[in-house]
Amino acid sequence: MSTSATTSIPMLRERPAWKALSKHYEEIRTRHLRELFAEDHARGERLVAEGAGLFLDYSKNRITDETVKLLRQLADESGLADRTAAMFRGERINVSENRSVLHIALRMPKSESLIVDGVDVVAEVHEVLERMAEFSERVRSGAWTGHTGKPIRSVVNIGIGGSDLGPVMAYEALRHYSNREMTFRFLSNVDSTDFVEATRDLDPEQTLFIVSSKTFTTLETMTNARSARDWALAALGDEAAVAKHFVAVSTNAEKVTEFGIDTENMFGFWEWVGGRYSMDSAIGLSTMLAIGPERFRELLAGFHDMDEHFRGAPPERNLPVLMGLLAVWYSDFFGAQTVGVMPYEQYLKRFPAYLQQLTMESNGKHVTLDGRPVDYDTGAIYWGEPGTNGQHSFYQLIHQGTRLIPVDLIGFAKTLNPLRDHHDLLMSNVFAQAEALAFGRTEAEVREEGTDEAIVPHRVMEGNRPTNVILAGQLTPRSLGALIALYEHSVFTQGVIWNIDSFDQWGVELGKALAQRIIPELESESEPELSHDSSTNALIRRYRTMKRG
Repeated sequence: MSTSATTSIPMLRERPAWKALSKHYEEIRTRHLRELFAEDHARGERLVAEGAGLFLDYSKNRITDETVKLLRQLADESGLADRTAAMFRGERINVSENRSVLHIALRMPKSESLIVDGVDVVAEVHEVLERMAEFSERVRSGAWTGHTGKPIRSVVNIGIGGSDLGPVMAYEALRHYSNREMTFRFLSNVDSTDFVEATRDLDPEQTLFIVSSKTFTTLETMTNARSARDWALAALGDEAAVAKHFVAVSTNAEKVTEFGIDTENMFGFWEWVGGRYSMDSAIGLSTMLAIGPERFRELLAGFHDMDEHFRGAPPERNLPVLMGLLAVWYSDFFGAQTVGVMPYEQYLKRFPAYLQQLTMESNGKHVTLDGRPVDYDTGAIYWGEPGTNGQHSFYQLIHQGTRLIPVDLIGFAKTLNPLRDHHDLLMSNVFAQAEALAFGRTEAEVREEGTDEAIVPHRVMEGNRPTNVILAGQLTPRSLGALIALYEHSVFTQGVIWNIDSFDQWGVELGKALAQRIIPELESESEPELSHDSSTNALIRRYRTMKRG
């Protein structure tokens, strides 16, 4: 294991910067953003940072220069610089699985190298990327044909978790750049409805399935893959058709061959790629098919831009570091349980769902790297919807509710679809919401509007609700890559402060294991002997009775 990863770090509450922050919090917690802005007229121009084509305004946070100084000190005491360097060197910072964490290698230029255990992983990455590009060009051009000689016009990605959320988010985000003559669907839920609706209007002769499972044994993915195989063969009739309508993103050549897929059409990835960090690996094959290899390379370049910014920018100008430290500030001092992410760009409608896995699977941990129980909160709940829809639903709670919810507002200077004054109206809401959340409306301001006295309390908005505003020029593959990497490294920063392993996910495994045990108890023709708790036993019996009825 990496020495850097396992070196004992004092528990969070024992670090000097944490103790100083605790005292500082008591001094600042009641201060209002109205007061902070009144004292510093340059605050909005000063508390900003820029990198990899993204601009961050973090001035509307409940912080002072002292807060930022102490948070940076906490990062130093937590070993952020050393842990970052260890990750970029390929050390095994995923302690519980004894693995390197090298999603950053997935987007390194071909001219670079990174030697891990004697192997240049960048060279391996580009070998796979070149095979993906060659395959994508053949499919997109019509040179690759299905079993009956017809070109592929529909692509269905079958995966779950990171094998689904990344590709579907990227497709929706970059739909503007996609081949509109092709249809793309994403199948993940083992619920049969998901399969039926995904394939209902597709032509089996012109449909290609991408089965994404590293081991080729993932229960949900392989259940859907077998149903897809049955669906295709019901129309095409010949077992040989499987090789023309299925490809695999996997490392299990034996299982892939058993399924009927030619291993020439198997695209691999590595144990140092976690599922939620894998959309820029072969897991992104559907993305490359949609937008083409050149645009996919632009996406990778955006990731790499942010990687280099994170690795090289000083903390006070480092976007992921600032956002990660602010997330810790609100979670562990203000007791904020959730973070809202509101992209004011319809193409990013699946971005909050993607971030849910990235953030919560990474940092939903209850022990430190060396196995000690934590006595502080880790892993906030991330959620969100595109603006302006949320303003007419849940923003009410953010503005006037009793819970503090920090919000990230994401906007773009230019729209991909100019139409009358739509974009200016959209962006006016980004700036208006940040202003309203920060400064609110006082009783005096409400009364000045001539409001009936009985209504005044209902119209007062306290404000002092923190926001980050993230701006980019336009939504492109490159800016999307930078945006995703921004959150990846923010998550890493938070995990380092909390001294947890952000790259394992043991909590996902228990439910899967129990489900495997329960499946035969649901399917058995005879009444099975059940040995679960009384509730689970009763539910299984009730389900079996209802199923027979």
